[in-house]
Amino acid sequence: MNFQSALGRLRIMGLLEGISWAFLLTSMFLKYGPGLSDDLHALGKLAVTIVGSIHGGLFVIYVVAVANAWIVRRWPFSRAFLAALASIPPFGTFLFDVSLKREQLLESGGTPSRRFE
Repeated sequence: MNFQSALGRLRIMGLLEGISWAFLLTSMFLKYGPGLSDDLHALGKLAVTIVGSIHGGLFVIYVVAVANAWIVRRWPFSRAFLAALASIPPFGTFLFDVSLKREQLLESGGTPSRRFE
């Protein structure tokens, strides 16, 4: 992945957004999880505040990267919509990255694999 192309930027932002989603889910478990100590709940509350802000910022940047790829790559609306939609479920950006990687490989003359790499 490189940061020089619209696809590269989108792939990197998808990776970062997906990782922040995972951290936010973990933080939410610490904040609301049953049977945890008060100290862990307090840590979770702080973590949700910090990680939630970071995740929100990365989400916005991801959507901007989707818009950039849509314009630069001249994607149909349906592809751009699917790319944006991928950021909603946990780890959706990781799944969408498979198609982005395939698109990058085809563009560079490579042969995409049918399995996840």
